[in-house]
Amino acid sequence: MTADPTGHRFHLRGPRASAEIAQVGAALRALTVDGVDLVPRYADDVPTPAASGVVLVPWPNRIRGGKYIFQGVDRQLAVSEPALGNASHGLLRFASYTLLETSDQRLVLGADVVPQTGYPFHLRTRVTFTLLDDGLHVAHVIENVGADAAPVALGIHPYLQIGGVPTEDLVIHSTGTTTLVLDERKLPVDEVPVDEATDLRPGRRLGDVTLDNAYRGLDRDAEGRAHHTLTAPDGRRVELWQDAGFGWAQVFTTDRYPGHPLAVAIEPMTAPANAFATGIDLITLETGDDLRREWGVSYRG
Repeated sequence: MTADPTGHRFHLRGPRASAEIAQVGAALRALTVDGVDLVPRYADDVPTPAASGVVLVPWPNRIRGGKYIFQGVDRQLAVSEPALGNASHGLLRFASYTLLETSDQRLVLGADVVPQTGYPFHLRTRVTFTLLDDGLHVAHVIENVGADAAPVALGIHPYLQIGGVPTEDLVIHSTGTTTLVLDERKLPVDEVPVDEATDLRPGRRLGDVTLDNAYRGLDRDAEGRAHHTLTAPDGRRVELWQDAGFGWAQVFTTDRYPGHPLAVAIEPMTAPANAFATGIDLITLETGDDLRREWGVSYRG
């Protein structure tokens, strides 16, 4: 028997909902409410495809050439996306998280970002998954346990669906008012108002668009949360919300998710691509300080 490339799988179970979280990347591997799969499944014997559900820390998305300057010092990260020459999706994407706490409806996983080439800082991270009747609540804590201030950003890469409905027939609603223009290396070169091709506020059928866009200027409710929805033709809806600390959301469609002709990721991010180099919304975490962020998924049948 070969080992599971996503590590141990942790299961949460409630009266209406269930979830499965993979040890590698603390990835949300499955979420079901009332028997409806809200996360696209993939085969048991393959690594997590397309960063599905993975926690992205200490940066989401890409850093051009892996190069940045922090507090006057030049740094060079490993280039983990050689095809485009970028450092991609942080340093814990392939890390095996440690179990800290578990019960039927609550799971806490932890992992350290240890000092290494290009990132000589030490972070202690914790992810808490809480199963709800209608979905999942996720809370992140990132603590600087090193001797020096550290640059930090956070992203999550969940894919969503409504089981039994082709993803191309789902309508996406999201409220971003600006989006980033990308170059050939998928790195931002400008930020512009949304236009007819990128505006998701009216609702767009996913089969009619191709998206790899970071949005900000998101509408917020009274609690500071931004909301994104996927709606089926019969009115069923899955919603992802992100708290006020997540200023950005990446929306990404792909035809390369195994077993699915089309898949969509809605990714809360505290900063956009290349933030280590540009400084846009980059957080400097002092020794002993921590960063706390929350997001979640819910389903309305």
